[in-house]
Amino acid sequence: MISLPWVITGGRAQLAARLDRPDSAPRAQALFAHCFTCSKDSLAASRITRGLVSHGIGVLRVDFTGLGESEGGTEESSFCGDVTDLVIAADRLREDGHAPEILVGHSLGGAAALAAAARIPEVRVVVTIGAPFSPAHVLELLGKNRSALERDGEATIDIGGRPIRLRREFLDELEQLSPDYLGQIDRPTLVLHATGDTIVPNTDALRIVEAIGPRAALIPLEGADHLLSRSSDADRVTQLIDTWASPYLPDTAPSDDERPEPGTVVVTEIEAAGYAQDISTARHRWRADEPTPVGSDSGPDPYQLLLSALGACTAMTIRMYANRKGIPLEHVKATLTHDRLHARDCEDCESRTGHVDRIVREISLEGPLDDAQRARLLAIADRCPVHRTLQSEVVIETDEV
Repeated sequence: MISLPWVITGGRAQLAARLDRPDSAPRAQALFAHCFTCSKDSLAASRITRGLVSHGIGVLRVDFTGLGESEGGTEESSFCGDVTDLVIAADRLREDGHAPEILVGHSLGGAAALAAAARIPEVRVVVTIGAPFSPAHVLELLGKNRSALERDGEATIDIGGRPIRLRREFLDELEQLSPDYLGQIDRPTLVLHATGDTIVPNTDALRIVEAIGPRAALIPLEGADHLLSRSSDADRVTQLIDTWASPYLPDTAPSDDERPEPGTVVVTEIEAAGYAQDISTARHRWRADEPTPVGSDSGPDPYQLLLSALGACTAMTIRMYANRKGIPLEHVKATLTHDRLHARDCEDCESRTGHVDRIVREISLEGPLDDAQRARLLAIADRCPVHRTLQSEVVIETDEV
């Protein structure tokens, strides 16, 4: 994952943001709006971002004015201002050549995303997580502090264990706001809501779907809470977003002409600044990299790929033989390591000087096998095609194309 700090100007204050993208070109771009009093670096925002990036979706998450690392004070907070911050962030993405196709909002950020959708033409889908039906829901969280704010015009109040300073204008705006914009949303909208949400009632999710109409879908998050405190719940959210949004996103799958020929493996450098490589075949795609600090550890290193080829071939060969011969093998596992040792320390090596490569392969065989069957399966492992290739004379021809 490539993670870059961004600065966005042009609104109430200079906004701090972070752009996260997969190592290869993203198949879509998302804009994320965090919850009230949270920040772009909250657990939910960070986990959802990582999950979306793992699905090939870039994410820009922005600290609203006065929150996180953005400039301004929390007393400048306003719902309409947050909506404008999102629109300005989308403008910045558009200037960068990646206007957002997905708008994601958590809690009050979800309400802001819904309100901003019509002002960002490239948005194809909107996703809310624990969003209130009306932004005025925040007034219910103020409790007894509301009277002090109304009386003094400005006060520091505690919301969710976080002190935040607000002005009377914040109350006035929310009291006057109407969620009429929900009826004007013409984009497919996914409404996610935790069944264990004690901050925003589940009935709000039903009201959002009813107001938007048939283009909205509600999926309850069983067992989750409002802040998605468990990482597994954030993972579930990203999986749902990826699965649900995919039909509405541009088709970025390579055409038949762009795919490698069957039997060919193509390795392409992702960026000159690192060592990550994109590996593709006619049907599959994966990644290789060097571990940190040399690389970014975004995929297995070349020797791990080599060991995986030998290990997979070993297990497949053993399974194929067991099935063919009716041997009651229930499970096979191969564990492999690679190192180098002095040739003089290797009793079975022909070389007597320098170093030799050594691969240690440990095979676990499970099932009601007798000694003869176990011995036969271990012998078959040495007949694995990759094993034989590694031990035979190999000619590698290199040409520039």
